Amino acid sequence: MGRSIEPLAVEKVIGDVVDWFVSEAKLTVQFGSKQVSNGCKIKPSLAADRPLVRVLAPSNNATNLYTLVMVDPDAPSPSEPTFREWLHWIVVDIPEGSDATQGKEVVSYMGPNPGRGIHRYVFVVFRQRGGSLVGVETCLEEERANFNTRHFASKHALALPVAAVYFNSQRQPKPRRSR
Repeated sequence: MGRSIEPLAVEKVIGDVVDWFVSEAKLTVQFGSKQVSNGCKIKPSLAADRPLVRVLAPSNNATNLYTLVMVDPDAPSPSEPTFREWLHWIVVDIPEGSDATQGKEVVSYMGPNPGRGIHRYVFVVFRQRGGSLVGVETCLEEERANFNTRHFASKHALALPVAAVYFNSQRQPKPRRSR
């Protein structure tokens, strides 16, 4: 597909989360009517519920399966990302051309909860080698801090990423009380 990964490099998604890769698929992520594009701003309240995610590849081969990983590499703050990467979601066995609901959710979706600063929320899709990841150990909910996308991909023999997209989000101001 040859989609540009330049925004991912400029904003250090490539480097902080994944290595250089060739984009071979189209990844669409949508929160309600809001389509995610690299660097767009999305309020945490809009992203509280899991998005509609679809993986489209030129082969259009329904036997190809994909894994989706969503992380925040800026937790708890971009200036001190001591929890890098914070794991927000993992779905495996997504059939090509389908949305993530057709896969198996192994780590439940957690919406953005940015602390200080502007956080990047990254969706990465890997093509699975050799079929299903049935039996992939689920990451425990308490093990979300210091997740490592590269390590996860290597441990489960995933190919290089085929697509990625990220959005920015920051803490929403609390509504003021009227006196």
